[in-house]
Amino acid sequence: MPLYVVFQHSSDFSPMTDTASTPEANRPEARKPRGFQDKRSALLAMEHKLVTDISAVYASWGFEALDTGPFEYVDALGKFLPDTDRPNEGVFAIQDDDEQWMALRYDHTAPLARFVAEHWNQIPKPFRRYAAGPVWRNEKPGPFRFREFIQCDADAVGVAGPAADAEMIAIFSEAMQATGAGVGDYEIRVNTRELLDGVMKAASVGQGEQRLIVMRALDKMDKFGAEGVGLLLGPGREDESGDFTKGAGLDDASIATLLAFAGARRDSRSQTLNVLADIAGGNEAGAQGIETLNAVHEILNALNVTDEMAVFDPAIVRGLEYYTGPVFEAELLREFKDEKGRLVRFGSVGGGGRYDDLIARFTGEQVPATGMSVGVSRLAALLAAEAEAEDDKADGPVVVLALQREHMADYCALASQLRAGGVKAEVYLGSSGMRAQMKYADRRKAPAVVIVGNQEREAGTITVKDLVAGAKAAKGIEDNAEWREQRPGQFEATRGDFVARIRSVVEDNG
Repeated sequence: MPLYVVFQHSSDFSPMTDTASTPEANRPEARKPRGFQDKRSALLAMEHKLVTDISAVYASWGFEALDTGPFEYVDALGKFLPDTDRPNEGVFAIQDDDEQWMALRYDHTAPLARFVAEHWNQIPKPFRRYAAGPVWRNEKPGPFRFREFIQCDADAVGVAGPAADAEMIAIFSEAMQATGAGVGDYEIRVNTRELLDGVMKAASVGQGEQRLIVMRALDKMDKFGAEGVGLLLGPGREDESGDFTKGAGLDDASIATLLAFAGARRDSRSQTLNVLADIAGGNEAGAQGIETLNAVHEILNALNVTDEMAVFDPAIVRGLEYYTGPVFEAELLREFKDEKGRLVRFGSVGGGGRYDDLIARFTGEQVPATGMSVGVSRLAALLAAEAEAEDDKADGPVVVLALQREHMADYCALASQLRAGGVKAEVYLGSSGMRAQMKYADRRKAPAVVIVGNQEREAGTITVKDLVAGAKAAKGIEDNAEWREQRPGQFEATRGDFVARIRSVVEDNG
């Protein structure tokens, strides 16, 4: 019986009362659990944009939105994750007050299977739905690999045959382009479990544990290469830390067959099919897999999905155990710098496939289904990091400096006028002086600051500092006295026209 994580009340969870008097030795360390993110505005905005743009693609293909909620009963959720070496088998679970176990969903597909089985008589068939939201996996975290992450899925239930799978691949390609990836920046890599079954039979791979080890090994071809995968298919592999991973125990001939299969990809889908037919087409399962991919290829051509957008790659296995037919994975070909400053390819940003047996867990009858998922959080983390590194836009709020606390009501009124005029604005509410307030505005990426002191109040004017124009002009000024005399980027406005003039500054810097 699997062991699940239990969240429970403890005496360690005491309310925060007089924290200032807490002895230093008893103060908790401010730290975040590994694999979870603190998200600031840039990352949140990127995630929201990706979900909105990808969902629009799904809706244009006729899919309806559905949210099933974060928790499912453990027996209904099922256990299909590949990370079986975790003591709780990859999920976060709690026991309800009725002693039933429920877990945070690890994807959107397993909850969809429960929903379809529960509402079969009320939904249209086929049932085409999309979903977006967080999922949770208690797996080992790493760079751009989180324990909580947002997925954006599309699934079609009650559809058999390669046309539905080809359509999913085409939708996947369109969704990638909606994220800003151009043709050549990504590829959808396609394989089929039927073909994998055929080559496993040809390589005399057994069922049960040996089959799972082989699937996990082939899925690591990009990570470990042929040599490393060969060790995993044979005696096992020891990594740099000394940890040993048990191998499948296959002989040299079987390993050679599987490695030839995994490396059968060629420049075009049709060329790859020809190679695969020689390796895996000698038995019924392999021949069926070749036939399936041929049909997918024909329909992809009809949908204008080129070889550059979608490729046939036998190295794609997909770790989830519920797949029964074609599987596909989207890879972002863009490179980024890792924590050691090395350029590496970003890799997978989503996947999917056919799962004809998942709903049968509830109904006892097979219901064909296929779907795909974009890993929004993983993709957003990269795009937000790139945008932050390249971003020199002053797209924050205009900051109204609070130089005279007795006039705070007037400062608030000025900020309110700006917001009413369509300009993001805030009043500095801290307790620091002008120098610190200007530094705050800079950190907020403010395009401008509003200054009203005694001089402006007596003249009935407002001083505006265009921070972007000032920074550009200041680059050509070396003398402090000259800078003080010219005051680059600074101008005076009246209370009647300051909103329009600041709006012009914001638009110029947009």
